[in-house]
Amino acid sequence: MGTKQAKYNIKAVSQMVGIQPGTLRAWERRYQIVRPSRNEAGHRLYSDEHIKILRWLMEKVDKGFTISQAVSLLESNENTVDASSHAASSNQLEVLGDDLLNALLSFEENEAQQKLDHAFSLFTPETVAIDIIGPLLVKIGDLWEENRITSAHEHFASHFLRSRMGMMLLSIPSDSMLPKALLVCGPNERHELGLLIFALYMKRKGYDVIYLGQSIAGGDIDIVIDEIEPSYMFMSCTLKKNVPITVSLAESLQKQFPELKIGLGGLAYDRLSELDKKRMEPFLVGNTKKDWEAWLTKH
Repeated sequence: MGTKQAKYNIKAVSQMVGIQPGTLRAWERRYQIVRPSRNEAGHRLYSDEHIKILRWLMEKVDKGFTISQAVSLLESNENTVDASSHAASSNQLEVLGDDLLNALLSFEENEAQQKLDHAFSLFTPETVAIDIIGPLLVKIGDLWEENRITSAHEHFASHFLRSRMGMMLLSIPSDSMLPKALLVCGPNERHELGLLIFALYMKRKGYDVIYLGQSIAGGDIDIVIDEIEPSYMFMSCTLKKNVPITVSLAESLQKQFPELKIGLGGLAYDRLSELDKKRMEPFLVGNTKKDWEAWLTKH
């Protein structure tokens, strides 16, 4: 793969393509997908052709392919995936989600395990989390709020999904040399499934994720930030009543740690007025993968 007119350093490529430098280096070592040239100081330099290849691979990964599958497609010159394949994949994700939901609402744990294992055999963990488990959580919440399922159904399903998500997060290796991202629920918050999905997304993007889960004691977060010195901190909030104290904490931490990039997410922020959202805009990361990508690009 050519390296003519190599002019971009790895930091520029990271920002242009949306991939962490450490992840890019790992891809180069394992798959030899691009071969950057080196300047006199020995630093990597990438060409426009390299950028094109990396963007193509990232598009495939974002659509649910593993990186090894994407590289195989690239090497076999399969540069396009037809629209019918995408439609079939979307339909399959919906069917898998419905099957998993039916198993959970029937308290069939073994069947739910089999359905989720089948999903993982077809799609990446990130795709399963965002496109199957994410929508499933919304459906379960809606069913409970509409009194169409009991609290027992909601607790069983949430506990099952939280356990599997936690296992998924731990299964992805961490690299302490990559940028650290501290994730925790906002003050008085206990619902962490949405935060777990975001944690998985961040870890798959190449960040070193320190996941704290449910809200921790007041004042402890300052100690943690001082100790691990993260580049990012994200807090989730699902209950509207907890938004003011979460935002207040974010503003206080931003003054105390001006270099720390702080993001807020969760369903509670969708219920705010447009005026309130405007005031909090610098912090709001959104609730979709597209929103997350945009926020990280800005920060």
